[in-house]
Amino acid sequence: MKFGIFFELSVPRPFSTAIERQVYENALEQCRVADELGFHWAWAVEHHFLEEYSHCSAPELFLTAVAMQTKRIRVGHGAVVCVPEMNHPIRVAERAAVLDLLSNGRLELGTARSSTWTELGGFQVNPDDTKKTWDEFVRALPVLWKREPVRWNGRCFSMPERNILPKCVQDPHPPLWVTVTSPGTELDAAERGIGCLGVSAASYQEQERRTREFHRRIQQCNPVSSVVNDQVATLNFLYCHEDRKRAADVGMRFLGTFSVANSHLLWTREAFPTRAYQSLANLAPSSASQATNPSEGVALPEGLCIGDPKHCIDAIKRWESIGVTGVNFLLNGMEVVPQQAVLDSLRLFAKEVMPHFTKHDALAPARAAEVRA
Repeated sequence: MKFGIFFELSVPRPFSTAIERQVYENALEQCRVADELGFHWAWAVEHHFLEEYSHCSAPELFLTAVAMQTKRIRVGHGAVVCVPEMNHPIRVAERAAVLDLLSNGRLELGTARSSTWTELGGFQVNPDDTKKTWDEFVRALPVLWKREPVRWNGRCFSMPERNILPKCVQDPHPPLWVTVTSPGTELDAAERGIGCLGVSAASYQEQERRTREFHRRIQQCNPVSSVVNDQVATLNFLYCHEDRKRAADVGMRFLGTFSVANSHLLWTREAFPTRAYQSLANLAPSSASQATNPSEGVALPEGLCIGDPKHCIDAIKRWESIGVTGVNFLLNGMEVVPQQAVLDSLRLFAKEVMPHFTKHDALAPARAAEVRA
């Protein structure tokens, strides 16, 4: 089981340069601490125009800062929006190679097609085309990363023979993922041999169904690359405190604030009638478990790591039992949790929870055999 941290970089109103800079500075400090504690990944999304919810419009710059300030944690581009109006495939390949170079082979590259009409409409993207362009991106990138000059003739872009520079440190290239919000995307991932990166909270039952089918289908996949990424990571919320009630009070306030921001997003299906987006992107978080002892005073959410260390251990053991190989944690939302409390939560989790699942000396970057000196 691998553990990571996940950033939307949500910013509370009233917006100002000071608060936006503080959100970024806090996130960078969280990455430095997570690196020291042995967390495996630090992921950052790509979003545009999403006021409050996410001000992470240039994740490649944020992740470069992460790479420069850390030593071991892998930097997760979670994920590049794969529509040419936002990101040209050649530029994606170039930027990824540079980030892999600067991080000394620590890049993980997620792919996505965007789910909100605010973003797609802002770039004047036709939602009916996004699935097709995403498919071309994930097939083109392994070609563009080859060690020799290549050419590409496709639907969303073409390129005469050219040498994409620089080259990735990882050979043949960084691990590929696709973000999974709505049901069915995990099948797209499995069929192409790329990792399943959950970016919305799902119930145990729903995640087990997705994970089981992903692992079944990837065994017979037609991979887009010479390497297959068979990992399944799920998104979670983390606030770990020794006092169960304190954990619930702080953590549920953080979860509630983030959920309200999420509910204000304009999903593409709500504004643009298309079969390309058949469900709303973010599913509801796991249902809350019921406290069986009235003296406990509060019910902690099933599956979410908001609680004392024992609650977190029990939740993660359940995720592990259904085939999930990694858990990524949102740590804050709109700065509801004071920075020191976020760092204390990370440290307590690393001390009391992580040893039940992995040894710190086993957290060296994945795929080390594929990283060239």
